[in-house]
Amino acid sequence: MNNTLKRSLSGILFLAIVLGGLLVNKYLYAVLFTFMTAGMLYEFFRMTMGDRYRASQYLAMAAGAILFILSFLVYAQLMPMRLICLGILPILAIMILSLYARDKSNFRLFSNIYAGLFYIAIPLALSNLIVFDREGHFSGLLMVCFFCIIWASDVGAYCFGLLFGKNGRKLFPSVSPKKSWAGFWGGLLCAVLAAVILRLTGLFSFPYLHCIILAVVMDVAGVYGDLFESQWKRVYDLKDSGDIIPGHGGLLDRFDSTLFAIPAGAVYLVLAGLLL
Repeated sequence: MNNTLKRSLSGILFLAIVLGGLLVNKYLYAVLFTFMTAGMLYEFFRMTMGDRYRASQYLAMAAGAILFILSFLVYAQLMPMRLICLGILPILAIMILSLYARDKSNFRLFSNIYAGLFYIAIPLALSNLIVFDREGHFSGLLMVCFFCIIWASDVGAYCFGLLFGKNGRKLFPSVSPKKSWAGFWGGLLCAVLAAVILRLTGLFSFPYLHCIILAVVMDVAGVYGDLFESQWKRVYDLKDSGDIIPGHGGLLDRFDSTLFAIPAGAVYLVLAGLLL
């Protein structure tokens, strides 16, 4: 199959799954984000640990999924807040299991487990803050708007970088040689335009100034998220984190900017008194 056609079809399917998970109901959202949590942790551990300490890897994937599910149940008001402390138990189990590893010559690799949980599981668990209100009512619309800003930034960065960035100044050549300042400014412009359009259409209810600031915050955070994942792949000499999405790579490749942008956007809205 032609690579462009493959990328287009898989991209459309990927978009449909994400939108469906966010717009249908809270349980489909929970299934989608639980799968994303486990899937991205799997890719991260395979990238950084290979086949070593596999039992601990699987336990860490379960710990990340459990953390998301507990957060989901709390924000949906299906479980008391105090029970979220149960999420620490699988992490403690990983620490205890590490003591029984027969081969401790690569014991330092266990640090990647904790890095993965902090890098992937916690931001995705915090996404429940965005889709539930104080009364526990679910709406994935704000999260869809967040994704629109992120995707607009990605498209703008790609197009402007392709048109104006080939011979221009590079953004962060030691980590990602292809990224340019032209791409950065193009992505920022498109992110802001997306936020303004979302406000004009009524999908955003925040004042225009907050919409613009939110877009800037998410765009900058998303760029750093992209660079952060690129640094990991560069260290381990990998092009993609996985191959679950034909023509696009792994889940971590598609959601690298999201892991920084969505928490940053949520924090801004909370501090501005616009969320919660």
